[in-house]
Amino acid sequence: MRMRMHKQAGQGMTEYIIVVALVAVAAIAVYQTFGQVVRSQTAAMAKELAGEDGTAESQMAQTAAQAAAAQTAAKSLKSFTGNAGGGQ
Repeated sequence: MRMRMHKQAGQGMTEYIIVVALVAVAAIAVYQTFGQVVRSQTAAMAKELAGEDGTAESQMAQTAAQAAAAQTAAKSLKSFTGNAGGGQ
């Protein structure tokens, strides 16, 4: 009975580690795609809070957001392997 409870606790820990790893991979992917947008927006807010003009940083954030949107629009499950139309 005691051995069975120990196995179940180990299984729960393994599942927890897998979920944490998947969340970390997703966070890295999102940050890689939208990281420049977040940095530019943070810089613009910091300048505005300091009483300076943050227009340039705000424009950089807008440009980075447009680039990220174009990049995500270009990637889909159909174009993921690069030969999506080859089997048709």
